Amino acid sequence: MTTVQEIAVETITGEQTSLSAYAGSVMLVVNVASKCGLTPQYEGLEAIYEKYRDQGLVVLGFPANNFGAQEPGTNEEIADFCRSTFSVAFPMFAKVSVVGDDQHPLYAALTTSAPRALGEPDTFRERLAGFGMTPNQDPDILWNFEKFLIARDGTVVGRFAPTMTPEDPALVAAIETELAK
Repeated sequence: MTTVQEIAVETITGEQTSLSAYAGSVMLVVNVASKCGLTPQYEGLEAIYEKYRDQGLVVLGFPANNFGAQEPGTNEEIADFCRSTFSVAFPMFAKVSVVGDDQHPLYAALTTSAPRALGEPDTFRERLAGFGMTPNQDPDILWNFEKFLIARDGTVVGRFAPTMTPEDPALVAAIETELAK
């Protein structure tokens, strides 16, 4: 078991666990938010979960309120929103901080393991700057819906920019490659 798998996390309903509960699966860890322009990615995340879960993929959602206060709700409100709006069935976890002094240990480990996202993070940084924001620099999480792909053995094998949708051919190819191992 790897360090990432050993880190304690809490489910959205309050149970203590760790990613070791998913050992042997390919994991796609995503920091999510309910009131973000990227929130429709929930639909794509659920679709890839449904398509690949029988092959060993699990999508793991970690709500975070770090960017534009776009996840203001309680864990119960977030769970209700995800179920009622996007029929989310993949595992969801308690709200965490993905950047800053209170960064959750899972996100510290993920960003250390994969310090730069694939996709177009610099283009998105420019877009955020155009809105008068000061975007985070690598290795910090840039925004909501950044994705980390974790192999069956628990190693982080990929990081994908927030704007890279779950349907993006590069992300799908990475998932399929890991599932084939």
